[in-house]
Order: sequence, then C-alpha cells, then structure tokens
Amino acid sequence: MSDAHLDQIRTALAAGLSPISLEVEDESHRHAGHAHNRARPDGGITHLRVRVVSEAFRGKSRIDRHRLVNGLLAGEIAGGLHALAIDAKAPGE
Repeated sequence: MSDAHLDQIRTALAAGLSPISLEVEDESHRHAGHAHNRARPDGGITHLRVRVVSEAFRGKSRIDRHRLVNGLLAGEIAGGLHALAIDAKAPGE
C-alpha cells in the first residue's frame, strides 16, 4: 500500500479527532496467505492498527471510542478493510 493511502487515513483521523498523538500502521503484510485474509483487488490495506490519544475520547467508553474511529474510517471498512485494531485513549490515560 502506498504511503499516500496511509496519509489519507491519517488525515481523516486527524480531522475527526484533533489528536495529540496518532500512529497508523498497515499490518496487511503480516496476514498475507492466512485463510481468512482476502486481498483487496486494489491492493489496499486489509489490516490496520491505530493508536490515538485525543481529547475527543474523554468520558467516552471503549465501545464509543471505537465507534468514533470506525465511523471516520467507514469508507475504508466498506472498501475491504478486514481488521482494525484500535488503541484509543484520552490524554493522561
């Protein structure tokens, strides 16, 4: 996957969360050849890890935090993102 695509994902998360810290890692290569891994026809990301610290998460449950991130990446999920690992924290956590 191109760095440009990862940059688009980072931009979407940054715009929606105004994070203090944001790490986005394409882990698709770690799952190549696994039984349940289906390669995307466009060669896109199938497995993604997001670590984010944002004030937007303060007072929200883990489920609500994940829903927020999932909503921001809905297009990726619809386009074939198979797995999304999320570590979402508020500042100080």
